[in-house]
Amino acid sequence: MADIRMFRAIRPKPEKASAIAALPYDVYDRREAGAVVKKNPDSFLAIDRAETNFPSSVNIYAKKVYEKARDLIREKIKNGDFIMEEYPCYYVYSLCMNGRTQRGFVGCVSIDDYENGVVKKHENTRAEKEKDRIRHIDVTSMQTGPIFLAYRKNEILHGIMDKAVTKKPLYDFVAEDGVRHTVWAIRDPEEQKHLRRAFRQMDSCYIADGHHRCASAVKVGQMRREEHPGYTGMEEFNTFLAVLFEEEELMIMDYNRVLKNFGKHTAEDLLAFLEKDFVITSFEKGISAKKKENEALIKPAKKGEYALYLQGTWYRLKYRGRGRKDPVKSLDVSILQDRVLSPFFGIDDPKTDPNIDFVGGIRGLKELEKRCKTECVCAFALYPTSITELFSVADAGLLMPPKSTWFEPKLRSGLFLHEIEK
Repeated sequence: MADIRMFRAIRPKPEKASAIAALPYDVYDRREAGAVVKKNPDSFLAIDRAETNFPSSVNIYAKKVYEKARDLIREKIKNGDFIMEEYPCYYVYSLCMNGRTQRGFVGCVSIDDYENGVVKKHENTRAEKEKDRIRHIDVTSMQTGPIFLAYRKNEILHGIMDKAVTKKPLYDFVAEDGVRHTVWAIRDPEEQKHLRRAFRQMDSCYIADGHHRCASAVKVGQMRREEHPGYTGMEEFNTFLAVLFEEEELMIMDYNRVLKNFGKHTAEDLLAFLEKDFVITSFEKGISAKKKENEALIKPAKKGEYALYLQGTWYRLKYRGRGRKDPVKSLDVSILQDRVLSPFFGIDDPKTDPNIDFVGGIRGLKELEKRCKTECVCAFALYPTSITELFSVADAGLLMPPKSTWFEPKLRSGLFLHEIEK
């Protein structure tokens, strides 16, 4: 039974929404984040990445950085850039990218559901990455970036969604990247009850993206419980902000790998090694993914296929092995890790090994070519992990290798703020 509650969102006034809405804090490095805020000071990135308000000499984890985030939020509420919803409600959040639309419900999920396994995860989190968001949530007393959750096909929820989007939206704008964002409020008490009941009938939902933000929000909630020993469970700190999408609404893109050196090996050694487990065919020498038609040709077309970029040439790799029943071992990312990255490159922990980096599919294969011409020796492009595979891993209580999924379009931060102390 999923406990997903209404909340009183703090949200931008309509005329400021498009300027404030920002991509998640973790898709940028410090330089990129600074450039975004310099171009658009209203961007919520100035709050999510408050180090952008300081010289580069200031540590991004300094106490004053988090205090700056808190002060900026309060300032924007005071000057009217943000408004607070008069009464608790649910929302529908729609994102349309390249003609494809996905719609989700916005609400607050019980932290107990995370701890008791109703909210299922498929990735481990790293303590050092959690610390940053823990401090951000704790100091600001706000959850600023929603967790991206998925649920299995549900006709009742689908019907509620269809009705909600016939009303006048709160926001409707197209962001700089061409993604259209539309938001509706569900304020009718009967519709709210109907939706709450439908959520309660769900056995489980799944973290699609935002494992670190989710774990951080839960830990801050636990901290608040310790600070308030008489808590009832209805306080806002007992929940975390989320957007929940039906599985059929979602698109997962490839999440690719680049390697920085061969160690004691050579490029020729790599090709010889790969022949043990893969059928290798090369594309025409000099063919580049910079041309769209070439990228479509080079990209892996099905599970078990990979594309390798090595010394200016693209290769198609087809795995010779049989499919494995284990939901984790059967993933293409696992096969690459177990058959290539670990035995050849010596990468046993891809989360921490400095010889590997990850490139989201939204950047295209041309980004892999660029990286290999500047700082890396080769790149592997993968076929996307499916939502069915994600559910299977999570249902089995197992974990995927890091960087197994890349979801697009990305939820914007700053459209919904959840205050945990009121």
